[in-house]
Amino acid sequence: MAERKPRKDAVRNRKAVLEAADALFARSERPEDLTMADIAAAAGVGKGTLFRAFGDRAGLLRALYEARLEPIREAVEAGPPPLGPATPPQERVPALLDAVLCFKLDNRRLALALEESWSSGLYQASHYERWHGLLRSVLEQIPGLTDAEFTAHALLAATRADLVERLAGQEGTPREQLRAQLASYAGRVVTSRPETSRPD
Repeated sequence: MAERKPRKDAVRNRKAVLEAADALFARSERPEDLTMADIAAAAGVGKGTLFRAFGDRAGLLRALYEARLEPIREAVEAGPPPLGPATPPQERVPALLDAVLCFKLDNRRLALALEESWSSGLYQASHYERWHGLLRSVLEQIPGLTDAEFTAHALLAATRADLVERLAGQEGTPREQLRAQLASYAGRVVTSRPETSRPD
């Protein structure tokens, strides 16, 4: 049986909802206060349309987040260096982290709202698991680097949305300074080697 295609009005409504949600989160000072009713009104659709299309507010946030993230995903999966799979691992790890940081700086309100919406916790979210799995697999290619599982968690912790909001929003750290600090940190991690014990 052929796969059933979404109706044109459903596709149009979904696009309108994502565009409305995108605009609302971009200008909202308190994204956690935005409701499905607010988004439905801005999109010109009924609230039931949102729930049928996205399930709940968290589902809508995930869909919007994934739509914005698509160009980065394509670059990571099949693009050229420094994000693509042909990049040497010592160069790819800092580049991947820089891409995550820049994405969250460009989408601060949305990233913060999404991470706060995960009732089961950030580390069980499919988005986090994908980035962690990718980083871990790249770290495992670096000779002499041990415990890629933990290292991937530690590196991603530096790009959490609440930390990015604290540094960029509350403390006013300039974008390029944040990028340089993260690049320096990641560079030290991927070039470090475990200490060997010295003979007495």
